[in-house]
Amino acid sequence: MNYIRRIIEEDLTEKLLASGAVLIKGPKSCGKTATASQFSKSVLEMDRDKQVPVIMATNPKLLLIGETPRLIDEWQEQPEIWNYVRHEVDDRKAKGQFILTGSANPAENVKLHSGAGRFTIVQMDTMTWQESGYSTGIVKVSDLLEGNIPDFYEKGISLEFIIEKILIGGWPALRNESLKSALKMNRGYVDLLCEVDMSRVSGVKRDPMKVRSLLRSLARNTATLVENKTLEQDVKTSDRNELSRNTISDYLDALTRLMILYEQPAFNPHIRSAASLRKSPKKHLCDTSLAAAALGLDKDSLLKNLLYTGFLFESLATHELNVYAKANDASLFHYNDSYGLEVDAIVQKRNGNYAAFEIKLGVGYIEEAVENLKKFAKNIDATRMDLPKSLNIITGTGMSYTRPDGINVISLASLGR
Repeated sequence: MNYIRRIIEEDLTEKLLASGAVLIKGPKSCGKTATASQFSKSVLEMDRDKQVPVIMATNPKLLLIGETPRLIDEWQEQPEIWNYVRHEVDDRKAKGQFILTGSANPAENVKLHSGAGRFTIVQMDTMTWQESGYSTGIVKVSDLLEGNIPDFYEKGISLEFIIEKILIGGWPALRNESLKSALKMNRGYVDLLCEVDMSRVSGVKRDPMKVRSLLRSLARNTATLVENKTLEQDVKTSDRNELSRNTISDYLDALTRLMILYEQPAFNPHIRSAASLRKSPKKHLCDTSLAAAALGLDKDSLLKNLLYTGFLFESLATHELNVYAKANDASLFHYNDSYGLEVDAIVQKRNGNYAAFEIKLGVGYIEEAVENLKKFAKNIDATRMDLPKSLNIITGTGMSYTRPDGINVISLASLGR
């Protein structure tokens, strides 16, 4: 399979020049090893080389010998290697010595000394539409954050195309697979997650049926401000399974360590109204395909339930914006206040520049989205912070263009970094 260039490569290049070691984090099978291999000159596979545990118990520094940058793949299998890498970086006093990749964070009881000054981190996600070639990228998040909006117009795409890509997901290995094969493999991913990965990362046996029930509940509530008590009740009602609040909390922590669960934090602007700002994060699975797989959905299921498909589309667009935001040294938020005003996504740079996004699967909700964005902008206290650089609506089936009122309507197939 030909290697597909990834957006994080620029960030990885810069961080190899700036630090002795770079850690690439991301969910299993998102492409970390393939990308790291493009930059490394020697490789150590911690999860495959049977000699690794023996050498770790006798002379761990032998594992660090090799041409640099040296890739240490799935480093969390032997988390103590972190401290040896840290010391080696100190001793060598050189940049770009090691690349570590991992699909799980080690347990909290593992003593890892700070990597400050030695390590930098690159967060990797499943592939975006721009990386996969489904988006032209003509409308760049970088431009939207500066208010420099070029003239653009592109035709929309079909609902069936969107649904197929939601179901297949952004996994590099599935890019050329049929929908039928991708569905089977994604369901297998969920099975492995429930039966093996959750127990392995926790260090204790997890009940696969209870893990599956929680995943199904997270999938049903994707892109919402769902709280643990709601998940508890949803599991009990929908799956007829009992999960205590503490168990749910433990399972969510494990899913976060596996980088399967992504939480989109709340935006905290200065506003004119007396509304209180909701601080809860929105919950998403790391790829929409896992939500569909957890619920056993297929193309016909999503065509028959466009309301739920709309939530999956919001989660997909959030995934895209998150990757493009990070490529612009920005962060992704959502806005929700006690007066009921919601904005699906806010992308904000470190310098304070920000852009607001509503996300709608179909064109029928565009006017509602326009009103939300205008209310949001009007409610910003411009004496204490700048107004958004752009107001935008990401659509699925709609075309891409700028409205006379200056609000951008952007097909997901036009959005890029």
